[in-house]
Amino acid sequence: MEPNEVRARADDLPRSPGVYQFLSGDTTLYVGKAVDLRDRVRSYADPRGERIRRMVAAAETVDVAVTDTETQALLLEANLIKRHQPRYNVRLKDDKSYPLVQLTDHSVPRIEVTRDPEPGATVFGPYTDKGRVETVVKAIRETYGLRGCSDHKYSGRDRPCLDYEMGLCSAPCTGEISEERYREDVESAVRFFEGETGVLADPLSREMEAAAQGQEFERAAHLRDRLSVVESFHGGGEEAVSSRRDERTVDVLGASVEGDRAVVARLHAERGQLVDRSRHRLDAPEGSDAAAAALFSAFLPQYYAERDLPDVVLLSERPDDEDVIAWLETEGVSVRVPGSGREAKLVELALKNARRTDGEPDSVGELAAALSLSRPERIEGFDVSHAQGRAVVGSDVCFVGGDSDTSSYRRKKLSEGNDDYLHMRELVEWRARRAVEGRDDRPDPDLLLVDGGRGQLDAARAALDEVGWDVPVVALAKEEEVVVTTERTYDWPPDHPGLHLLQRVRDEAHRFAVQYHQTLRDDVSTVLDDIDGVGPATRRKLLRRFGSVDAVRAASVEDLTDVPGVGEKTARTLKERL
Repeated sequence: MEPNEVRARADDLPRSPGVYQFLSGDTTLYVGKAVDLRDRVRSYADPRGERIRRMVAAAETVDVAVTDTETQALLLEANLIKRHQPRYNVRLKDDKSYPLVQLTDHSVPRIEVTRDPEPGATVFGPYTDKGRVETVVKAIRETYGLRGCSDHKYSGRDRPCLDYEMGLCSAPCTGEISEERYREDVESAVRFFEGETGVLADPLSREMEAAAQGQEFERAAHLRDRLSVVESFHGGGEEAVSSRRDERTVDVLGASVEGDRAVVARLHAERGQLVDRSRHRLDAPEGSDAAAAALFSAFLPQYYAERDLPDVVLLSERPDDEDVIAWLETEGVSVRVPGSGREAKLVELALKNARRTDGEPDSVGELAAALSLSRPERIEGFDVSHAQGRAVVGSDVCFVGGDSDTSSYRRKKLSEGNDDYLHMRELVEWRARRAVEGRDDRPDPDLLLVDGGRGQLDAARAALDEVGWDVPVVALAKEEEVVVTTERTYDWPPDHPGLHLLQRVRDEAHRFAVQYHQTLRDDVSTVLDDIDGVGPATRRKLLRRFGSVDAVRAASVEDLTDVPGVGEKTARTLKERL
């Protein structure tokens, strides 16, 4: 991008905190956070360092995401860097994520700070300061005696461990406390992480005062420092949303209608943490002042028709159809239009994202809606490449949130033969077995895409059924560009965002498979190795040009000499020897 292009792009951005990405095509070059997006992006028109200057020159556009606070921008920046591994974010190349606190899914839960929570665990976070989180967890353990040991260490004990002697655990392992009383203490810890600071601050305050009265001044000072951390924990912007205890899932919706352009932005929170954002484009309903209200009336029943309902829906305007509100409330959903406070700030954030005019369509959301699926954040694409049944390979590429995740790409050599359906079944079965047996370190995808038509889809479906891996799968046929599912075939218009996403996944799977096939084919020993004047480099050029030894054999001397490095003498030698 030229400096004037950067300035022009910056002029269109809001003066809000958020995250920006410099992009070249589908490749993310750089991710940054800003307190003021407009000012921060404008500064790249005159970058100070040569590295950033090269990055700006290589970029084609800038994409942004608006956030409510600097903390949210920080966490989103970290997640995007981890996902895309941008070339120019050299200062953050580690693969760490922000810490979480988990209470494991056991009859006697364990509390710990982790970056990789267990399935079924009650999780809080992420948090930006691991030291503060560890201080709070230790205070909880000292106050309520929650265990921090592994399941192996917990089971089969005859006497309490050292944590009991140090006052860090109430030793439910040996019956020093009943499971019922222990779970009451766990509930107190949950209440603290949900925002009830006094659950932990009050006992610490009483203990500090007792230590001071007993002239244990060093201990009192230590408790004072710990109390300061606990009291500031929820006030430091660590949590994205403070929801009520009985409202574990919250959807925040903001609507923007400008002419025939209508967008609903959705923020989704679970246990007080923003975990998902999406934008949905709709045909604007007729009307003026009541446009947003009418939009919500149309959007709510359509969007939630085949999705799990949240506990709460926060809206920027009340729907004008009372039947819609009555339906949601009958289903146990609280519908609110907040006027002030934290909830109102969340609605304003949703409105900011709805009003954005620079973002691309939400291809993941539109794909989910078109296929009647849950949102497929993680899509894996499969393709097979070979040369007349030889050097057969398969690719498994991954897209997360609509963007390629190259760290999750995998490839596999397949059995020789000229049966595309058999190869696709073998490839999908390999992936499925690794997942079911726990040998694949990647999360399960939300959707599988196979390159091909009905035959490839049936082969993949047979592999999934045989292994018992329950993941939706669709196929995308190249020539007709139609999406094939088990139930039907979709012929979407060429500009459908969901189709564009599937095409990108399909094309990347094809590219990755062909690349591996060429590498494997070039490394295979052939009769060309025995011909004088044909070294490894010339052999690779011949095979890349003609595709196989048989095709080289059939080529004329003139065709052979068109290959760089092959002179007339070598070409005649090839003809004689082959």
